[in-house]
Amino acid sequence: MQKIRLAPHLEISRLVHGLWRLREWDLTDQQLLELTEQAIETGITTFDNADIYGNYSCEQKFGDALALNTGLRKDIRIVTKCGIKIRSEKYPERKIQYYDYSAAEIIASAERSLANFRTDYIDLLLLHRPSPFLNPTEVAEAFAQLKKQGKVLYFGVSNFNPQQYAMLNAYLPDKLVTNQVEISPFCLEHFDNGNMDFFLEQKLKPMAWSPLAVGELFTPRSEKGQRVLDALTQVAQELDANPIDKVIYAWLLKHPACIIPIAGTGKIGRLRLAAEALELEMSLQQWFSIYTASTGTPMP
Repeated sequence: MQKIRLAPHLEISRLVHGLWRLREWDLTDQQLLELTEQAIETGITTFDNADIYGNYSCEQKFGDALALNTGLRKDIRIVTKCGIKIRSEKYPERKIQYYDYSAAEIIASAERSLANFRTDYIDLLLLHRPSPFLNPTEVAEAFAQLKKQGKVLYFGVSNFNPQQYAMLNAYLPDKLVTNQVEISPFCLEHFDNGNMDFFLEQKLKPMAWSPLAVGELFTPRSEKGQRVLDALTQVAQELDANPIDKVIYAWLLKHPACIIPIAGTGKIGRLRLAAEALELEMSLQQWFSIYTASTGTPMP
């Protein structure tokens, strides 16, 4: 599988395995290891996580699986996120959900992630969401310390708009390498808020979470969802590509911003389908038929 270069010394797989719902897959550590090994065999060598996933349990679960075959670490790239403080019985002192991007918290969160993954370094650490209370000087301090110590190799953000990304980047000696945002044929937010143009201008390669729109594209619950499903089904017939998962991934992969989809599934068959999308040759007309089905209006 093709690799995508995010930085001079950081390449990730063209597709990423997302571990947000890892706990819902109900896998033993051995089964999770086998799934990970099969993903690697398919060419998917990058794994996306976050400190809060699974109520602060998914990182450790993945680390427990990796501990069964420590040799895998050199073959994979680990992405994780920090900054959101969710309400949890593990932290009874929290009365509300809030964000904390103080230098001390970023460093402490990275240290916890290192322990959870049982690794000496994290390939890519992301700030999970933009915050109305973010001190870029403190973020820069934390990033510099983690980088100097070799505990985090590269940094990025998630769900930032262009202005938020540029503001933080202005304070960092080692620039951010990606922005992980929601992109799917159902969610066109980042075509409308300037982010796609920003990615192209800055030569940034975005990661796309929820590329399948949490099932909305398979069992629509809205008129918009049905329009997109109809368009996807038509293109799938034209390309002789079933199921429509492959068409959805192919739609993302075709875009010149070099979108990197995150496939969040516990089934190796679904990961292999995602990988098969790399072989589809979608026409520009087919791409726009899906886009305009989502907007609900033809191109002017």
